Amino acid sequence: MVFVKGPVLYPDIGKKARDLLYKDYQGDQKFTLTTFSSNGVVSVAITSSGTKKGDLFLADVNTNLKNKNITTDVKVDTKSNVYTTITVDEPAPGVKAIFSFVAPDQKSGKVELQYLHEHAGISTSLGLTAKPIVNFSGVAGNQKASFGTDISFDTATGNFTKCNVGISFTATDLIASLALNDKGETVTASYFHSVSPFTNTAVGAELTHSFSSNENTLTFGTQHSLDALTSIKARVNNFGKASALIQHEWRPKSLITISGEVDTRAIEKSAKIGLALALKP
Repeated sequence: MVFVKGPVLYPDIGKKARDLLYKDYQGDQKFTLTTFSSNGVVSVAITSSGTKKGDLFLADVNTNLKNKNITTDVKVDTKSNVYTTITVDEPAPGVKAIFSFVAPDQKSGKVELQYLHEHAGISTSLGLTAKPIVNFSGVAGNQKASFGTDISFDTATGNFTKCNVGISFTATDLIASLALNDKGETVTASYFHSVSPFTNTAVGAELTHSFSSNENTLTFGTQHSLDALTSIKARVNNFGKASALIQHEWRPKSLITISGEVDTRAIEKSAKIGLALALKP
């Protein structure tokens, strides 16, 4: 059974299918360690992560601080960039306010307001520059169907930099969505079907057509829980790329994920193997 309360924000249209087909697949080696502390009022979580991509090693440290309804995230990466996000939850009923910026980029500041209602989900953001990029997205509907749009306007050039529309339908055990993206250049249809909620078994598919290149990308996927702590996923696309993963929760909130990808049209090539280890003591 698929549980949907009502309209969500625009990026959530088709998210169930995308998570099934793409989430947790890893082609590199990634290690994540998270530590927590709390005094009952303020809680702090520090997450250190490192990723090995071939000969390149990338790392970052993220600090998450929560005090009542205010959450502050600060992340520092290996390029000395500092990403800061301050989120105020429920300053008014159904409202979330987000302020973010990246140092040393002086033009990266942005403020965003989100509003969730039983029949609507709205998000609007504004860049903190003299001639900012303004973004608006909105979704309206109910538990069975919703329609949304996502638009960005560059006040410096007077052009629309983004114009997307999408629609989603939800039944007892399935979610189907259709989206026209990239200012009408691509159309994406997706499908998520919950086969058995007891074993978290589901199947999904995504079809993307590019009008400019006249190219289609079709991806099928499935997931299944072997037991309460172990799950498997698999996917294949029309270009012959087949992937699979197994994920095991070896202690509460600590996961080890092993994934692999093979090109069935060039089977002589070595398979890509990924490993992700997430520790939360």
